[in-house]
Amino acid sequence: MTQELISMTTKELSRYDIIKTLIERKINGTDAAKQIGVSVRHIKRLKARAVKFGAAGLIHRSRGRKSNRKLNDRVIALAKKYLEETYYDFGPTFASEKLLENHRIKINKETVRLIMVDMGLWKPRPRKQLKQRHSWRPRKDNYGEMEQFDGSYHKWFGQEETCLLLSVDDATGKITHGQFDYNEGVKAVFDFWWGYFEKNGLPLSIYLDKFSTYKVNHKHAIDNYDLITQFERAMKQSGVKLITAHSPEAKGRIERMFETLQDRLVKEFRLAAIATMEKANEFLKEYIPKFNAKFAVCPSRKKNLHQKLNAFVKEKLPQIFSIQNERKINNDYTIRFKNKYYQLDKLQPVTVYKKDAVIMEELLNGAVKINLKERYLNYWVLPEKPKKEIDIKLPALTNREPNGWRPPADHPWRKYSLTVKKEINIEQLIANFNQ
Repeated sequence: MTQELISMTTKELSRYDIIKTLIERKINGTDAAKQIGVSVRHIKRLKARAVKFGAAGLIHRSRGRKSNRKLNDRVIALAKKYLEETYYDFGPTFASEKLLENHRIKINKETVRLIMVDMGLWKPRPRKQLKQRHSWRPRKDNYGEMEQFDGSYHKWFGQEETCLLLSVDDATGKITHGQFDYNEGVKAVFDFWWGYFEKNGLPLSIYLDKFSTYKVNHKHAIDNYDLITQFERAMKQSGVKLITAHSPEAKGRIERMFETLQDRLVKEFRLAAIATMEKANEFLKEYIPKFNAKFAVCPSRKKNLHQKLNAFVKEKLPQIFSIQNERKINNDYTIRFKNKYYQLDKLQPVTVYKKDAVIMEELLNGAVKINLKERYLNYWVLPEKPKKEIDIKLPALTNREPNGWRPPADHPWRKYSLTVKKEINIEQLIANFNQ
């Protein structure tokens, strides 16, 4: 008996794990709705479909089908033609009315707005920010619903500044994870959250500031959603939502926690005669539970919304917490990356062509992997720079080595000709024409 193969995305796998937890009555519909980000009514639909169809019930039924609301490409092309030639200085609303009135092209004004923005005929206007009064934000209801995260530079031990990376649960005020490092860079933050995920699971969201490690702060980046940091990409792959604060006061819970620790923890280190980072991290493992027992509060609801790591995400952790950069394959099937040249083998797990874009993954342990279409390519590092880039005649690298066979001279393929010569009798053609 053959089993049906179900292809699911990471998001659908995550949903299925949550729905299974709901079916087992470990959480209720409200908690599942918060974890997935949908209404309680929709959770009931997902639960019913999962009970009836299993994992396949959570796959969107519109997958592979064209939208019923998709506009005809010919209509869009015609609208672009009129917008460029006639209505190039119109606003989207007015242009939409004129397209319907003069050309019988019915397109919603917001769709016209998107088309004009794409053509460069309209510049989006930023919304006016209303002045709002600051008020205390209530805590989240459940443990693991939101983690506040930040780093604090201070002379925690010794005479040199070090950085304490810390995460605090918003609902309980507990320190969920803490770690000392030399800076708040990508590798240090990746190492922190890798340890957090293995210890607690995946939180629903992370609340942090706009430090360059976490967010691209260029003034034009808001209009280009492709500009994301390595940390944003990693959290997107793992399915954790990021929330950026616009001021230190917005994440005041962790800011006040640092004030408390800079007073208490420094003295604890002095009493314990701790002067190295290794001993400080070991001390935190014992100190944090005692600190939480004294200062943590009870949440309004006693549910843990941390999602346990499934086998798929656990296997992907080295890839998720790697520094990824895109590179092009040269004509001699080499890749230049950080002043090193990587030569690809002739045999590869996937077909490789020249000029293919690959992802260079730098793992936290220093290893480098070359990712193409979710497959890792075979390579070796060249001892020195190639003297000259050679255009190798091999069209592609495959999983089979070419055997060099060519058809012989008497092969039928060589005897066949597409052009057949035929003598034409002009007198016969004239006679046939006269008849």
